Amino acid sequence: MIQDLIRQKELLRKEYEFEKEQFQRQTQNMGVQKKVRRGMCWYPLSVGRSYYNSLEQLVVEVSRYTDLDVEHQFEPGKPVCFFQEDASGMLSYMKFNAQVSFVEDNRMVIVLPSKDALLQLTNAERVGIQIYLDEYTYRLMFQALDTVIEAREGRLAHLRDIFHTYAKASEFSFAPVRFPWLNPSQEKAANLVLRAKDVAVVHGPPGTGKTTTLVETIYETLRRESQVMVCAQSNMAVDWISEKLTERGVNVLRIGNPTRVTDKMLQDTYERRFESHPLYDQLWGIRRNIRQIYEHREGSRESRHQKIARLKERAAELEYRINEELFDDARVIACTLIGSAHHLLTGRRFPTLFIDEAAQALEAACWIAIQKADRVVLAGDHLQLPPTIKSPAAMSGGLDKTLMQTICEKQPRCVSMLNVQYRMADDIMQFPNKEFYDGCLYSDPSVKYRGILDWDTPIEWIEAEEPDDSDISNSADNFDYSDPITFGESSAPDGISRVNPAEAQLALQTLHDYLERIGRDRILYERLDIGIISPYKGQVHLLRRMMRQDSYWKPFRQLISINTVDGFQGQERDIILISMVRNNAQGQVGFLADLRRMNVAITRARMKLLIIGHSPTLCQHPFYRRLKQYTDSLHDY
Repeated sequence: MIQDLIRQKELLRKEYEFEKEQFQRQTQNMGVQKKVRRGMCWYPLSVGRSYYNSLEQLVVEVSRYTDLDVEHQFEPGKPVCFFQEDASGMLSYMKFNAQVSFVEDNRMVIVLPSKDALLQLTNAERVGIQIYLDEYTYRLMFQALDTVIEAREGRLAHLRDIFHTYAKASEFSFAPVRFPWLNPSQEKAANLVLRAKDVAVVHGPPGTGKTTTLVETIYETLRRESQVMVCAQSNMAVDWISEKLTERGVNVLRIGNPTRVTDKMLQDTYERRFESHPLYDQLWGIRRNIRQIYEHREGSRESRHQKIARLKERAAELEYRINEELFDDARVIACTLIGSAHHLLTGRRFPTLFIDEAAQALEAACWIAIQKADRVVLAGDHLQLPPTIKSPAAMSGGLDKTLMQTICEKQPRCVSMLNVQYRMADDIMQFPNKEFYDGCLYSDPSVKYRGILDWDTPIEWIEAEEPDDSDISNSADNFDYSDPITFGESSAPDGISRVNPAEAQLALQTLHDYLERIGRDRILYERLDIGIISPYKGQVHLLRRMMRQDSYWKPFRQLISINTVDGFQGQERDIILISMVRNNAQGQVGFLADLRRMNVAITRARMKLLIIGHSPTLCQHPFYRRLKQYTDSLHDY
């Protein structure tokens, strides 16, 4: 039991060292322009205005002059560092780290650690900014594992023993609660959660209403408890369930970076609630006075210190009162797993912790939040996306095995699976149902035969072959085949990912033809939404660029999303097109061999799934061979 956690820590250390080594290699050996192309650097940089935000953080605006087609990896919350380039091209890094607060197009707002950092930045020339290694997250995970390993008694030790052994988990005993608006499997899962004293798991395959079940369970739990915490690995997942709870009239306080929160949840963020509190104007005035005293230095040093001390004491009192009122009023505290370590939550405990999308979170990240809870409810699907692991050694050692998987193995009595899906046409569902869920899923009658066109096949496999002359002459005018591209994969410009330009061209042509069959007016009137998925970031960037350059897609741009499999987790679209990319003589499928990713990609489609792939390459893998056979059988039928 303890050995499992020690092993987790060793594997996490390997992941950290691997990422650190990668970062150092990129920092020391990679030229600036290559970093820019890989999206990890902005250079040259223009430094704009600086100011204090509502949280009394010193921030500065920066902007880049790079072509808009250069996509980047900067996101709110990510650590960054600044550098200068001298005339010889040598880089020197400034001796402070900062954090992204906001990013949009070619502009970012950066939180700085001090005025000295701002002075150093504004006095520098030929400045750039680069993504820095996120050591803070690793530090939190290591600390959490140490705390759990060292626990000898108390609730944390008890939960650890239940999660990692076959010790019996306890239950409350009461009559089942009726939820007439839920289906039987959802109602069973909700009651399992309500009865659990220690732990419960809601296993929700795609489209089975996991979020609906979780929201109803949280709502019912709040009849018994004054406040609960709701966490997830990603901000998107936290916001999604928070929005649903808000729609039910639950007072949700969202903790985290406001710029990573959806527009619907902005009003419920701690920062917005803090700013709108009746005492905030008074607090802001005191803080402004403190800054003015520091800047003008009027009167004796002793009198200034006394005045500042009195003002700071009053400011601290007001801030404490505002925080207590905000937290006392909230019924749900919502944040990411890492966000649960926020200083605002220090010393707070919760009767129940709900972890959504638990199958995507490292076990160490889960323990950060579990330390604050008396019982834990996990929801997700361990047959979909796993946690992202970069180190091959950590991956082979099993770092991607999640706490949810462990509990499902050790405590099967605490697991309830949802089995009625409400998303996909039955023909789309049946293949992943057989491959991943042992045929346990059923399509609700409302979606079983759903489709867009009469006599349409819900799934099609489009072969990525070299186009012949007739294909070229009959193609849409918007597609330029005057310089034909050879089918086949290659390295993306970032040197890491993969691209297949001819397949990208075929993908857009295939989608173009299908949309023409439906009709432009119908698509726009019914707001049919479309997702283009590729497992490779390089192909995603290529498809986005090709679509931007083609005027045909302009009317549909609000309806079309292009992203990786990870980017589509938790989402669904009427039409999904998947560009598989891999096309080689060796039959290598790379990380397409992680079938959980393909489970996610396939199950995003409601009514139509188009797969663009090179079967001689892909079908050397048994899973893709069965998928091709299944799609062919639908056409034969």
